[in-house]
Amino acid sequence: MPVRVRMAPSPTGFLHIGGVRTFLFNWLFARGQGGEILLRIENTDTSREVAEAVEQIQESLRWVGIDWDGPVRFQLDTADRARELAQELLSKGHAYEDEGAIRFRQPKEGTVSWNDAVRGEIEFRNELLPDLVIVRSDGRPTYNFVSPVDDIIDGITHVIRGQDHVSNTPSQINILRALGADLPIYAHVPDINGDDGRKLSKRHGAVSVDHFRESGYLPAALFNFLALLGWSYDDKTTIMSRKELLERFSLDRVVPSPATFDYKKLDWMNGVYLRNLQPDEYAHDLIRWLHEQGIDWPEDRVRASAPLVQEKIEKFSQYPDFVRFLFEPVDPPAGLDDRILTAAQERLAAVEPWEASAIEETLRALADELGEKPRQAFQPIRLAVTGAKISPGLFESLDLLGREESLKRISAAAAAPAA
Repeated sequence: MPVRVRMAPSPTGFLHIGGVRTFLFNWLFARGQGGEILLRIENTDTSREVAEAVEQIQESLRWVGIDWDGPVRFQLDTADRARELAQELLSKGHAYEDEGAIRFRQPKEGTVSWNDAVRGEIEFRNELLPDLVIVRSDGRPTYNFVSPVDDIIDGITHVIRGQDHVSNTPSQINILRALGADLPIYAHVPDINGDDGRKLSKRHGAVSVDHFRESGYLPAALFNFLALLGWSYDDKTTIMSRKELLERFSLDRVVPSPATFDYKKLDWMNGVYLRNLQPDEYAHDLIRWLHEQGIDWPEDRVRASAPLVQEKIEKFSQYPDFVRFLFEPVDPPAGLDDRILTAAQERLAAVEPWEASAIEETLRALADELGEKPRQAFQPIRLAVTGAKISPGLFESLDLLGREESLKRISAAAAAPAA
């Protein structure tokens, strides 16, 4: 039987990053097995807010690189079939009416167990399971009923979901057995904790995919990072392409213990991905990110500056502050060494052609002439031109900024009164 899994988000608020990781595990497993993956929205109404959330969920998944098969399904669409099956359970004595609602009658003896693909053998005593409401008095099927019903209808072979659903599973198994349905294989993947050790959730620490997009992470890097939250290929391999992850992923290497969302590791990994981009691709992605953030800087200068930052920044959100001096006026600190600045202005005025190699040769000769170490000689020039102690390469920055603007800024800094 071909593998079939489902992603089943609830359309309440944003799709947080922990949910995306669980969906990614579904995607890697199904695609790696040549199977199908369905997107099922666990909705109870069709309000405008639900429609907006559904669009946000789809956009988030697409951006990360997770696709699905067929149209989006909605839990509400199978409510009629769920009500019919509830009546079957009533007629067979597996359910009973209670104040207008229908409750599932749990077995009162023995145990219910399953071999979880992540957690191994799990067992519950039936006598401890409550008789669940499966259809409310207003006719709406409940989650713990309609979810397994949908799994029957959709032919789901593997239910891969968060470990917080472990407690739902015994009742859902009993319902499936009462309906005469085959059981899927269950795999309950670990939680993701923040650096404070607490579980990420919509109420604590979790953020949406939009946050990572706006912060300038590459989808491929986030994809790689999320795959390693609770799963590993071995004890040393970190950077893996989409193709490699598809080939290597297996449920038996998913660990049951919580994973920690480590931003430092994500930043490092994103930096690796940025540095591995071809220059044209890097510039293209950078320009697209700037446009998404409403930053309308001249594309030709952005492209020219891209090689200066590609080896230095870990995410695109670091770019604007790093190169702002190329696009906007600067405010250098007062009291810079006017002896160095005046001499630099004179020497640079005569540089021909105005390009990084000639600028470097001139400024290194100036440092020797003034008896200064290059680092000490270049720092007031850097501050005058960029307004910051840390910037892209000084010679390349002067080259890009142009002779006129560079000399103007050096002259202004040299003439500025001491603090």
